[in-house]
Amino acid sequence: MLALKEWSIICKALEDGNQTILLRKGGILEYKKGFEVRQKSFLLFPTLEHQTEEYLQSKYLQTYDLLLRGNKSEDIQNKTNTLWVLARIEAIQEFHDHEMLPELEKYHIWNEKYVNMRMNYNPKKPMNALLLRVYKLPQPISIDINPEWAGCKSWIDIDIAEKYGNQFGSVPKMFDQSEPVIKDKEFQRISKNFMEIWN
Repeated sequence: MLALKEWSIICKALEDGNQTILLRKGGILEYKKGFEVRQKSFLLFPTLEHQTEEYLQSKYLQTYDLLLRGNKSEDIQNKTNTLWVLARIEAIQEFHDHEMLPELEKYHIWNEKYVNMRMNYNPKKPMNALLLRVYKLPQPISIDINPEWAGCKSWIDIDIAEKYGNQFGSVPKMFDQSEPVIKDKEFQRISKNFMEIWN
């Protein structure tokens, strides 16, 4: 099953409805091709790689501190990780213009310093703004961390059947069993406003 690596605090913000987009250019291992959407429905894999309070809007720093303390014990000492959210890409927009960044600020919790740094990275490649519909799993998935997942890569393949059998089933079945974190009417409003930015 495919999972997208993302900062733990961003996974939490997506779960809480405080963030609805991801901004992606790809990691160092993807420099040549840039970010590629391998699948439009996937699990989110929380990670501490590159996560730092330096790049978050100030109002989320307390949440970051609490989450960081909780995940250090889980990820490093026990060599396990817990996945609790699914995501589906509802819209993708590519752009090169820095002037688009302020328009997107209300859809994420990163600060201006971070998004400008990401825009300047690999400048020939576009930034990808992914509008996500996020769902919370009926129960978390605990998996053993594979050392091959480390490093600056966006996508990883995980095998939850080895531990859980057919308990979760296919990705469509997982969506059927999960609850969207933002209600339909509110997400329709967010989606409409997001698409209007590009018109």
